[in-house]
Amino acid sequence: MTLLWDMDAMVAATDGRPFGKMPEGVTGISIDTRTLRRGDAFFAVRGERFDGHDFATAAMAAGAGLLVVSEAKLPALGRLAVPKLVVPDVPEALWSLAVSARKRTRAKVIALTGSAGKTTTKDMLRHALSSVGSVHAANRSFNNHWGVPLTLARMPADCDYAVFEIGMNHAGEIEPLTKVIQPHIALITMIAAAHVGHFKSLDEIARAKGEIFSGVVNGGHAVINRDDTRSRILSRMATEAGIKNIWGFGENTRSQFRLLNFEPQDERSSVTMKVAGTELTGVVGAPGRHMVQNALAAIGAGHLAGADAALLLEALGSFAAGEGRGKRYRLRHREGAFTLIDESYNANPASMRAAIQLLDGTPVAGEGRRIAVLGDMLELGAHSAKLHMALAEIIGATSIDTLFLAGPEMKALADNPPDGRKVEYREHAEDLLPLLLESVKPEDAVIIKSSKGTGFSKLVEALLRNFSVEKPVRA
Repeated sequence: MTLLWDMDAMVAATDGRPFGKMPEGVTGISIDTRTLRRGDAFFAVRGERFDGHDFATAAMAAGAGLLVVSEAKLPALGRLAVPKLVVPDVPEALWSLAVSARKRTRAKVIALTGSAGKTTTKDMLRHALSSVGSVHAANRSFNNHWGVPLTLARMPADCDYAVFEIGMNHAGEIEPLTKVIQPHIALITMIAAAHVGHFKSLDEIARAKGEIFSGVVNGGHAVINRDDTRSRILSRMATEAGIKNIWGFGENTRSQFRLLNFEPQDERSSVTMKVAGTELTGVVGAPGRHMVQNALAAIGAGHLAGADAALLLEALGSFAAGEGRGKRYRLRHREGAFTLIDESYNANPASMRAAIQLLDGTPVAGEGRRIAVLGDMLELGAHSAKLHMALAEIIGATSIDTLFLAGPEMKALADNPPDGRKVEYREHAEDLLPLLLESVKPEDAVIIKSSKGTGFSKLVEALLRNFSVEKPVRA
């Protein structure tokens, strides 16, 4: 049994008071009894809707090796036959453990944020760096004030690389997270109108994202998208944060990590890139220019972390997109098969454009059609109607045949559709399902794209229930 934390170190890090017969240590850290593994320490944090102390019995039943509980709650939990670490405040104890985890590691630490592509870029970094060393990164999008300290606290002492994703909805949320991560390399994928309802402009979004530079260690690096119109704002912020090593990626000639050529294929992309002066040619195991840009950013950050860029590109040949982020399925129809692209995890104007272009580049055969199933882009505030209507021009420049739309915000596009397209609008996502099941035909290519809160992932689940997977498709 490999211990993540021995008990002496954990007690010292949290300044906790042992209660009961303490174990030698714990094998993991959990704040959720549904995913807790035997031997984990369960931190009974209080969230917006639940108090973890109410799940202490469930944690014990799941095999928790230790409960981390607040002093105020101990009288109600003292009878539970599981060791406890008693602290004044459980969330603060988790943060303290995260700080200790960062202090003890010798890993090269990479932190990234951006309006789109950050989770995919994080996954690409984990996949590529795993070919040259041991990597710690969250399996899911743990990028908020709970997820970041949890991911840090779970970091093994002996990993070679650590990758952290940071998200935000408002200004001021990234700075405390990057300061606990203390990255050697801070990467911003792009600036776009995500969460623009909480900001006055894209410049404000850029400044909020640029907070990531405030945590970079002395001698560290900033990596910026040089194709982004806000790159000058970000460069200035990196300089003001004291970062002397500022690098760019993209097609812009000022990029040290530069895309020279991109050739889309059915299920992957052929690329030629220049990484710090060295030209590399290879394959990225996912189609779409946006995926290639993410790969370029990942390879650049990995290079700065000391990894061989050629090996990183070679590893990305076997990368596969995750559920809701471009994962592809070939589904059996009674008369043939069709392609489903699952982009249902989230959406903003930049990622919606990328998804539309991805569908446009997806091959269809015979009488196959390109069908875009689109739902609301959330958190756009007063800009929402304009940004939804703007999709008409983007779609109008593609070969997409049919639009299935749902949601109150998407009504703006339904009322102002691109010329020559068949458009079906329904109020709710579930109202599209019968239409979608009836309409899809062999050799169609279907993409489902919407913000997470709209329930469009249920359309993906329904298609997977009603049509069996013909073969796994790399994407």
